[in-house]
Amino acid sequence: MSRTTLIIATRNAHKAREIAAILPENYDVKTLADYPEAPEVDECGLTFADNARLKSCGVSAVLPGLVLADDSGLCVDALRGAPGVLSARYAGEHGNDAANNSKLIAELKSRPGKAPFTARFVCAMSLAQNGREIASFSGTVEGQITLTPAGDFGFGYDPLFIPNGFDCTFAELPPKIKNRISHRSRALSQLATHLQ
Repeated sequence: MSRTTLIIATRNAHKAREIAAILPENYDVKTLADYPEAPEVDECGLTFADNARLKSCGVSAVLPGLVLADDSGLCVDALRGAPGVLSARYAGEHGNDAANNSKLIAELKSRPGKAPFTARFVCAMSLAQNGREIASFSGTVEGQITLTPAGDFGFGYDPLFIPNGFDCTFAELPPKIKNRISHRSRALSQLATHLQ
């Protein structure tokens, strides 16, 4: 069976592992860690789709082959959709999961409304080649936020997010189950169909 090389436009090892675990085995997943010459792309878009497209097109303009970029985050209704596109840097420092989770809990505790705090994880993906987007995909999973973090799996806001139909957080679910129901897996299933 021939393998298709797919470059994931991320240096986030957690995200890359999750994507590789969800995709069929005939994909040879690479990341920007394999390409130190790859550019840093400013995620200045107003939407998840904007940021995914900026990354996929920016990276594929300098690297050969297919490049997949993902922009995803958490949207909480009580916070009018925040943290949204700022999810990774909600507390100021990019990728500081503990600080981001602490800020989210503090923001929700200061609201007059009571739990449950409805929310959704959103994932936008952009597939590009030669600096041009050739397809886009999206996935969403609905749930609610707990103010008591739980679980050791996953990353980001996973310890705070309880998906609908479950009574535990993403971080408490075994990765195989999370990868079957997540926003990212829903977008990736569209990608896999597109690449068949």
